[in-house]
Amino acid sequence: MLIRHRAVAALASALVVASAATAPAGEDPDIDKGNCDDMVSFCVGVGTQDKNDGQNGQGSNADQDTTGGEAPDCTYQAMDPQPPPDSKYYQDGKTVYEYVCDVDGDGLVEIGAGADQDGAPPVDPAVVAQQAVDKMKLAGPDVASPRAAGKYTVGVPVWMWVNQSATTYGPNSASATAGGVTVTATAKVSKIVWQMGDGATVTCTGPGTAYQASDSMAKSPTCGHVYTTTSAHEPGGKFTLSATSTWTINWQVTGGGGGTGQLTETRQSQIPVAIGELQVVR
Repeated sequence: MLIRHRAVAALASALVVASAATAPAGEDPDIDKGNCDDMVSFCVGVGTQDKNDGQNGQGSNADQDTTGGEAPDCTYQAMDPQPPPDSKYYQDGKTVYEYVCDVDGDGLVEIGAGADQDGAPPVDPAVVAQQAVDKMKLAGPDVASPRAAGKYTVGVPVWMWVNQSATTYGPNSASATAGGVTVTATAKVSKIVWQMGDGATVTCTGPGTAYQASDSMAKSPTCGHVYTTTSAHEPGGKFTLSATSTWTINWQVTGGGGGTGQLTETRQSQIPVAIGELQVVR
């Protein structure tokens, strides 16, 4: 969208794209601001500007103004966030920059506004994806074992597993819509990190295996731990066990030009675990 504006010290903005690959962070992109051919979206009519050295991805003052006035003060920087795939400013594989000039004097300036054709700012699908995640009400692990009311013994294998539901393990799906962009996200737990309370940490990539009486003294084949000390000296006589799940969330735009992405979130549950010793009676 081009806006014509007559004012003192008017702000001129254009989106430009480096003609080569994406510039590394903190380096000036190779952009000749006086060459309209290098500007994909807009060319602002304020004259020719030469890029000098800058810092943090920003250019410095322009040297010349072919309109006859004083040289405009121009800077450029990579847009943050970058335009999403459905935006008309999106450039696959290239970094989009915002070029801003402060022009002294009363002149007619064309402003390339960073917005879609309807004047609304471009919608970031990752933000919409987060809204979909919020609808899922994801929770920490529903720990089935060890049990808070259970009593466990030093040297005897403890089997850890969780109950699986949409909110505590997944899969869980939800959709959200904003600015004509609809995103569907699907979440599932990819791992659970168990902090056993005795200093040990166990990472399990599945829900664990439920113990059966026939397993006797065997160790869990998927997710287990053997305590070597009692919890007698812990507050309340129990270890505090923490189970932290990592949710991997894949999202896909179902309207507005497509696009995919991935998010991760964590949730935690805590339970007290009593670990005792076998008493030998003589």
